[in-house]
Amino acid sequence: MPALMVQGTGSNVGKSMLVAGLARAARRRGLSVAPFKPQNMSNNAAVTADGGEIGRAQALQALACGLEPTVHMNPILLKPETDRGAHVVVQGRRLATVAARDYGGLKAQLMERVLDSFERLSSAHDLVIVEGAGSPAEVNLRPRDIANMGFARAADVPVVLAGDIDRGGVIAQIVGTQAVIDPQDAAMVVGFLVNKFRGDPRLFDDGYRLIEQRTGWRGFGVLPWFDGAWRLPAEDAQEIRSGPRKGRFHVVCLHLSRIANFDDMDPLSQEPGVSVTMLPAGAPIPADADLVVIPGTKSTRGDLAWLRAQGWDVDLRAHWRRGGRVLGICGGYQMLGRTVADPQGVEGDPGETPGLGLLGVTTVMHPEKRLSRVRARHAASGLELDGYEIHVGRTTGADCARPFAFVDDHPEGATSADGRVTGTYLHGLFRDDAFRRHMLEQWGAEPSGLSHQATVEATLDALADHVEAHLDVDGLLAMAR
Repeated sequence: MPALMVQGTGSNVGKSMLVAGLARAARRRGLSVAPFKPQNMSNNAAVTADGGEIGRAQALQALACGLEPTVHMNPILLKPETDRGAHVVVQGRRLATVAARDYGGLKAQLMERVLDSFERLSSAHDLVIVEGAGSPAEVNLRPRDIANMGFARAADVPVVLAGDIDRGGVIAQIVGTQAVIDPQDAAMVVGFLVNKFRGDPRLFDDGYRLIEQRTGWRGFGVLPWFDGAWRLPAEDAQEIRSGPRKGRFHVVCLHLSRIANFDDMDPLSQEPGVSVTMLPAGAPIPADADLVVIPGTKSTRGDLAWLRAQGWDVDLRAHWRRGGRVLGICGGYQMLGRTVADPQGVEGDPGETPGLGLLGVTTVMHPEKRLSRVRARHAASGLELDGYEIHVGRTTGADCARPFAFVDDHPEGATSADGRVTGTYLHGLFRDDAFRRHMLEQWGAEPSGLSHQATVEATLDALADHVEAHLDVDGLLAMAR
């Protein structure tokens, strides 16, 4: 079945958004369309119905297609644990943790799994829209590439190259890519487009024509900046930014060095009565914070040390003494306890690290990973909510006698005696509108009647409208083969 691949001139040029918008536009044409990304690198994972994990962007793209996410939409997921090593997930399951220098040796066998997943999707749908990773201009990585031209050539999928004009130098980005890649790779490219333009696109007419003349590639349009992008879940931690200060209830989320599954903040950031600050390294926790969130992390003990290096442990104590609230999610929950022990070296060197001591619990890491979607009941209110768990480690202690929720009638999470410090392993809890409204009321914030899911769906429709208005969508889809 036909497929089309969107590659970029670099990371963060907007490939994920482009695929989501094109997918929703193709679906409107009555096509059964599926997203696919051969290899992704992200600690922000989504849990599939069958208990696997894929990149969050592919879950959003599946939503744009009207599909349930599957592990075959992102068969290879790399989850960085250190600057030089990553946890390798293959078709939803952990394969190994490998050093960056050793990963190339796995790629031959990984390509087989990539092509297997692609063929499964191709056989089930009218169209597959593929997202590349990084840039094909990284020619030093080309010999064992499975994410860009290596995949495109192996699967015979035509490529559209996207450049990012917002970062500057888009002419050099696109023309330079053609100049450095192998001529046979360049032959896979059927055209280009320019993304993230601010201002009047007609001002770029001469530059656009120059790219066409220099490359001989067909141009499919200039796409202006999409203002609604902040309403959609971001996948890359580098893309998370604080929203405008619009509400009096101030939520501060600590931007950890190995932050993972930070989409928990998305529904709160949409609330008109809430202001969300993603606190960068080196900045003190603001004194006007009402709630401080310690999010998930790929390295709990490593980020505990990093958190202390920012002075945030002292700030958290001061925030708590002022009467502020603290919520720890997943790795953040583990940090709130008295100790985090990793005797088997699951997340790094074996050892034990003192926690923040705001909850009377301790955590011990185990190799077995908890990876599942769950239906939970909030202990305090009795409200039902959907969430997911994606963690290693087991947490126990006196404060677990005051659980956050019940999952299959088993207590989950912990709450301090004063009720102002809470820890839970449940991600995605604020997507449930009734639960989010209840919690905001309990915290003294002003909840709205906003539906998170309806907002995301409406934003995907707006994204498709935006793509249709500025790109030659029919021409792009006609290039698929």
